[in-house]
Amino acid sequence: MFQATRQRLALWYTAVTAVLLLLFASGFYLYVRTTLVERVDDTLNHVVEIVERSLVIEPDVTGRRILTPEGTRLAGDTPPLGVNVEASFRDNTRAVEDDHIDLEWFSPTGQLLWSTLSDTLPVPLHVNPAGETVRVGSEEVFRQITQRVQANGQVLGYLRVSHPWFEVTKPSRRLIVDLALGTSLMVGAVAAIGWLLSGIAMAPVRDSYQQLKQFTADASHELRNPIAVIQTNAQVALADPNPDLEVQQQQLQVIERLTRRLGRLVDDLLFLARQDSGLMPLDPEAVDIEPLLQEVTEEQQVIARDRAITLTLKPQLLTRSKGASPRPSPLIVPGDPGQLTRLFTNLVSNAVQYTPDQGQVTITPQKIKQQGHNWVQVTVADTGIGLDEAALAHVFDRFYRADPARLRQGDKGTGLGLAIAKAIVDTHRGQISLASQPGEGTRVVVVLPGVGE
Repeated sequence: MFQATRQRLALWYTAVTAVLLLLFASGFYLYVRTTLVERVDDTLNHVVEIVERSLVIEPDVTGRRILTPEGTRLAGDTPPLGVNVEASFRDNTRAVEDDHIDLEWFSPTGQLLWSTLSDTLPVPLHVNPAGETVRVGSEEVFRQITQRVQANGQVLGYLRVSHPWFEVTKPSRRLIVDLALGTSLMVGAVAAIGWLLSGIAMAPVRDSYQQLKQFTADASHELRNPIAVIQTNAQVALADPNPDLEVQQQQLQVIERLTRRLGRLVDDLLFLARQDSGLMPLDPEAVDIEPLLQEVTEEQQVIARDRAITLTLKPQLLTRSKGASPRPSPLIVPGDPGQLTRLFTNLVSNAVQYTPDQGQVTITPQKIKQQGHNWVQVTVADTGIGLDEAALAHVFDRFYRADPARLRQGDKGTGLGLAIAKAIVDTHRGQISLASQPGEGTRVVVVLPGVGE
């Protein structure tokens, strides 16, 4: 599934990039080709201007009729003008040959009088000062400009300037090859990068999916065992036609105990689901941590006394104001009292549960300063069995429980306690850390943002 999704992501990424590159290459090609054509037209116009300035215009004494814009008139009506072809084009031949430009001079009647071409172009004469592309035969193509030359309202002739089209087609074809090669290489590189990036993008999704699978498997396992025991006890109780009241009472106690355990598990799962989906927005209020810790300690004292564990809540250090007697500084944090109670209940109950008989559990609240801000730090330290380095990396994972040594200590939890604690601390924008050594105990430090001075 993930491989197919990765392939689709890479394919879409490559396809979109290929389309963008194709559009860019097409636009770039059109821009360059248009620029080349404009450059050729500018060159032809420049040649026309130079030739027009170099024309030798003389009076025409042949007595022939002169073509004017108004029509044909006799030469004797006004002094006619003519172009001395030999004198005008004698110095232009070498220059235009060097530039691959050909000139043609036509009389006012359209008769070709002079040309640099070896063969006459079979192209009809028509005025086109903007430039046009003409084809001669099947291969030769020219870019031409035809300009009417006049003086004193009299048409002296027509100048046609031609430039070989290969000056445009040759670099255009080379550009097409370069763009095709460059685009192909870019698409190939993008495909490889897309495959790599899609793999990077899919990694968190794959990890989340694996965690979800593991979470589902662990939750199913945790639910299956108590449900099976409840079902077995209920079936035995129902199958006995002459039930022993004492045995039946024991079975009902087992069912009640397992049902309570299932209820806690469902509550934990529901809490985590709501936290993950953001359905439990934090509506903070000022919470005094010391009374809250006092209540949690009193609740856990019963279990601690049964196992001769010393559970101690240390009072915070007193602060001394100038000119006043020492007084305790209240440890106020903005938060949800119910969630904070659950947080410290989980931490203290874990410490009591994994501390051997006659051990010690110490709760130490205090106010600290970090980067100019007030914080409330609560430390829960025990002398329990501790955790090794491998287990420390997973202590906040859901349903994680360490090696079987913990199970031998009577672990009846679901592996959600520390996961819930971390979720609550994150919701309150705090920090939680855990340090432990096997056989030396565990130390959990919770830091929450405080208020006041």
